[in-house]
Amino acid sequence: LFRTEFMFLDRDQAPSFDDQLADYTEMMRPFAGRKVVARVLDAGADKPLPFLNDADEPNPALGMRGIRILREREPLLRDQLRALHEAAEATGVELWVMAPMVSTPSEAAWFYELAHSVGIPHVGAMIEVPGAALQASHVLDACDFASLGTNDLSQYLFAADRLNGGLADLLDAWQPALWQITKIAADAGAASGKPIGMCGEACGDPLLALLAVGAGVQSLSMALPRVPLVRASLARHTVAECEEMLEAVLAANSPTAARRAVHSLVHPELKQVL
Repeated sequence: LFRTEFMFLDRDQAPSFDDQLADYTEMMRPFAGRKVVARVLDAGADKPLPFLNDADEPNPALGMRGIRILREREPLLRDQLRALHEAAEATGVELWVMAPMVSTPSEAAWFYELAHSVGIPHVGAMIEVPGAALQASHVLDACDFASLGTNDLSQYLFAADRLNGGLADLLDAWQPALWQITKIAADAGAASGKPIGMCGEACGDPLLALLAVGAGVQSLSMALPRVPLVRASLARHTVAECEEMLEAVLAANSPTAARRAVHSLVHPELKQVL
């Protein structure tokens, strides 16, 4: 997963098309013949950019961010999409591109049409807003794939600012409601035959990864050091066992009860390390 906003940070203006093309080509070259999922510029909220965001916006987490800004600044997005496409062509990468902070099917459709117009073959949407999760079947009608962003999805689901440490209990990834809405979106993916992935802190947790599989999520994005333990956890459980764990979480009334229920079902070899 390539989070492209890092190319835009600490700048007074957006990088040029040529600068982006050079940087994306360098980044993609080691992945020739492989899949790279690029999230286009996700600016706003905790990632404000001086050339895009209003510094005086009263509630930036609920304001102009993600695809909302990109629709207003379509030429900037078009340049980024063109640079990503040409870099993929030059390096032989299988490029998938997704839009951040999609709230409605119409936003997903707008992004799909624009990305396809510059030649990108696989176009998707980030599901980080509860409204998009509830309408996931229609969002997927408008694009090729989707990815669940658990960090922002938790923030908006529980009306809890993810930058406020005092609200950590509400943002606990073991909250049953988070997995209830994840299951709704994943079921929509299964019904449409289109892949649903997941990114966010939850993916790197070897127990939460089991829940994602149980919900029907097909791919997980995590920091590289988290891969071995997650792989070991997944390898020791069947899909049916993961589905049983998810059902136990959906029946729980608190994050503590949810985690306890899953820990009781986990493979004995993993109980002491998890």
